[in-house]
Amino acid sequence: MAVKDFMTAKVIYVSPDTTVAHASDKMKGQELRRLPVIENDRLVGLVTENTMADAMPSKATSLSIYEMNYLLNKTTIRDIMIRDVITISQNASLEDAVYTMMKHKISVLPVVDNEQLYGIITDRDIFKAFLQVSGYGEEGIRLTILLDDTIGSLETVVSLISEANLNIHRTVVANHKSGKTLVEIQIQGQADTRLLQKALEEQGITVASIIQTEARAGF
Repeated sequence: MAVKDFMTAKVIYVSPDTTVAHASDKMKGQELRRLPVIENDRLVGLVTENTMADAMPSKATSLSIYEMNYLLNKTTIRDIMIRDVITISQNASLEDAVYTMMKHKISVLPVVDNEQLYGIITDRDIFKAFLQVSGYGEEGIRLTILLDDTIGSLETVVSLISEANLNIHRTVVANHKSGKTLVEIQIQGQADTRLLQKALEEQGITVASIIQTEARAGF
């Protein structure tokens, strides 16, 4: 899974000469938490909610409303932007993006190749990717099993699902704290989950959970 498949390609940005007041209005109006800063078609910085907040006068200030507005309309993004921006290539893997965000404790990565901005990937994009990969929001059956490190055990599960005239749509595999392999399978179609669970357990498969799932939208 590449970054380019999950990034936001339509990026709203500002120039270094944009005033803090204008950038703040843009962020509020578009419900954005960060804005890339572009100059001569190149990424030169990044402005975030935190940098914007730091640029705002304190609530305890003695400045009048007029003086505060004057200050915000005089201060430019060039004065407050983050200049040392960590980026990632559009061809990097989604896992690379997650690792980079965790390593640097950040929630956004501009996607840059050959000094050109192609998009932006955020923690929200990562969350959406996880939901998509896991099959969340799809109608069907969610089967979670624990497998020993035994050759052919997963093949047994697949065969039993096929015999029930069901189709596997997505599969997620992870290590479990018990030392076994946790396999979460999203199955298309409807069936008697009790019969499927019984068939699996009769073959020695540990079923952690099996539930009917409903279609969800809007994420």
